[in-house]
Amino acid sequence: MNPPADDLDRLMAVMAAAFDPEYGEAWTRRQVEDALLLGNCTYELIDDCGNPPAIGCAAAGFSLSRHGYEEEELLLFAVDPKHRRKGLGARMLVSLAEAAKSRGAHRLLLEMRRGNPAESLYRTFGFQPIGERPNYYRTLHGDRIDAITFAFVLE
Repeated sequence: MNPPADDLDRLMAVMAAAFDPEYGEAWTRRQVEDALLLGNCTYELIDDCGNPPAIGCAAAGFSLSRHGYEEEELLLFAVDPKHRRKGLGARMLVSLAEAAKSRGAHRLLLEMRRGNPAESLYRTFGFQPIGERPNYYRTLHGDRIDAITFAFVLE
C-alpha cells in the first residue's frame, strides 16, 4: 500500500505529538512507508469525531497494524494529546478488531513498554498480558524497561 503523502503527513504529526521522545518509540517516516509497502500492513486515520479526516484536515489519531496468519499485530497506535479522553482510542480499537477479523485474524497482538499510560485502555478493551521481554526498551538516559506482550481474542 502506497498511502497518499497527506495521510503520511497527518500520521507523522499525530505520532510527533503523542509519543514521548524519552522512550524512542516513534517511527521515522521511512519506517512507516516501508511497513506499508510490504502489503500486509494497514493504517487508519481518525479526526476528532472518530471519522476518517477530510482531505487537508488534521488527524486526531491513527493505528498501524500488520496482518499475519490468523493474527493482526498492532504496531503503532496514537491519539493526539489534545484529543485524548474522548473515546477515540476505544473507537479505533473497535474498528481495528472488526477489520482484522474480516482479514481472517483470530486475535490481536500488541507489545508495549511497562508503564505506558495506554495500558489501561488496552486492558479495558479486553487485552490480556501473555508475555514479557525483560529490559527490552531503552530510554534516552539508558534506563531499561520491560516490554509486555498483550493479546485480544477476536470472537
